[in-house]
Amino acid sequence: MNHSYPVFTLEAECQDCYKCVRHCPVKAIRVRDGHAAVIPEMCIACGRCVEVCPVKAKQVRNDTAFVRQMLGEEKPVYVSLAPSWISEFPEMEPSQMIRALKKLGFAGVSETALGAQLVSFSLAEELNAGKGDLLLSSACPAAVDYVCKYLPHLAEKITKVSSPLLSHCRLLRDRFGEEIRIVFAGPCIAKKNEADRHPELLNAALTYPELRQMFREAGISPEQFPADPGERFLPEAAEEGARYPIEGGMNDTIQFQLTNRKIQFATLAGCRSFKLALSGLEGVTPGNVVFVEMLACSGGCVHGPCAEHKSPGLHERLRVLCGTTFPDHPRNRETAGSIREQYSAGAIVNAQPSSPELTEALRSIGKTTPEDELNCDGCGYDTCRNFAQAMLAGRAEPSMCVSYLKKQAQKKANALLRSISSGVVICDRKLQIIECNRNFARLFGEDTEIAFEASPGLAGADLRRIVPFSNLFESALETGKEIRRDSMKVGKKLFNVNIFLIEPGETVGAAIFDVTNTEFRREQIAARAREVIDKNLASVQEIASRLGEQIADTELLLRSIADDYADSDTLKQREAMEHFGK
Repeated sequence: MNHSYPVFTLEAECQDCYKCVRHCPVKAIRVRDGHAAVIPEMCIACGRCVEVCPVKAKQVRNDTAFVRQMLGEEKPVYVSLAPSWISEFPEMEPSQMIRALKKLGFAGVSETALGAQLVSFSLAEELNAGKGDLLLSSACPAAVDYVCKYLPHLAEKITKVSSPLLSHCRLLRDRFGEEIRIVFAGPCIAKKNEADRHPELLNAALTYPELRQMFREAGISPEQFPADPGERFLPEAAEEGARYPIEGGMNDTIQFQLTNRKIQFATLAGCRSFKLALSGLEGVTPGNVVFVEMLACSGGCVHGPCAEHKSPGLHERLRVLCGTTFPDHPRNRETAGSIREQYSAGAIVNAQPSSPELTEALRSIGKTTPEDELNCDGCGYDTCRNFAQAMLAGRAEPSMCVSYLKKQAQKKANALLRSISSGVVICDRKLQIIECNRNFARLFGEDTEIAFEASPGLAGADLRRIVPFSNLFESALETGKEIRRDSMKVGKKLFNVNIFLIEPGETVGAAIFDVTNTEFRREQIAARAREVIDKNLASVQEIASRLGEQIADTELLLRSIADDYADSDTLKQREAMEHFGK
């Protein structure tokens, strides 16, 4: 079997958006060179990173090849089908699903809900005896991993019974022999971890997309099979256990078996709720026995990370409720093999940095005062200090700090603008100035320069009040074409104007050269333009990009200035300059 971790990153697709970091409840993501990779030892396989990745760079390990290999061998392979299948395949009858799975080569199909019934029966017996105080469910492997890794002091509170899936595997092996193979199919990624950790019980775990892939590649359409009452789940159909995939479903099935009415029940759904609800419980003893159903997915397994049918509202819950049949009275749910399991803490230990180390890490991202610590969560961490700790642990990079990058970009843009000898201005579609340099202000008179002194960059100023040829900017925005004007007379000055689009229809920029001085000969102007190209081309491009825009063909734009002076008709240009000079 492929023993790589169930969740991985396609580096070529990762767009360094850090959305996975923001949504990971345990921050089990390491960012290096802009690529975000899962840290297996920290991960709980909840699948949130897979769900939220906008470019599908986070992927789930595909185990279909391994399952096909098993199906080609002599030993019979049985399916443990998650009870959420009823909401995932809402138009399909049980017999159709069973026939389709058998067509793939499986020997039989059984419902994981049978294992859930074993778990509920075992827990009801324990609760009826009034043992314990706080009890945490072991049904969800992602939730169990969360407690063991991040709330280790509560690991002993996890009920000493295996998960419904592993309990079901124990039941199937008791009924059909230890030599059989068992494959789970459902919406859960964490079940792949269960298969990796318990190969003696569970041989593989498929997600619903993997199951659909196998149907598709085999040319099987389950819905095309006619319903057949003779096709049944083995060894029998599940009853109350079919309610497990919805929030509160486990509690319902336990209470059905319960005689001790003093037991208190609670449900925690969603990893983020665990931390809020369970933190601070060390040493706290509730007055009565409290059983907590823990689910990593809000709403339950029907909203698992690999569930493809996630309708809004109550649709999935109602399908499960309508598809669940409770017996007339509680039944003895036992199996010959033991379903007991011990869970132990495996705490994630994060080295605590010294105060000087933390101070230096904060300083490296521009956080030198408490006021600088915005705690904006843009990097994915709740606080700037948590982010600094992640940097020191090698899980984060300074470039993840949005505010830091913005400040650095602005500082660099300002420095670059100041160094450029031409007048540079960038404005929006309403002709409001976004940024300009001092040389731009100098081109348009003393009043504009005074205004620049009062408000460097002239951000928000109306370009039309400053530039007499603002209509050219409007034309560039409307037509989407760059505009160049050589030796344009503005008052007593001659300008070479090059207007370029940064974002079509939204943002436009201009490089303006003062060519009034008639002592500049043609060759001198060309040489100066080339000097601008050599020294400032990269600067102009970087300014535009650091202002959050896309600059188009800046190099061509600036190079055309030199080419025009060097290659145009000399006499015609000289006559024009002499005419406007008079």
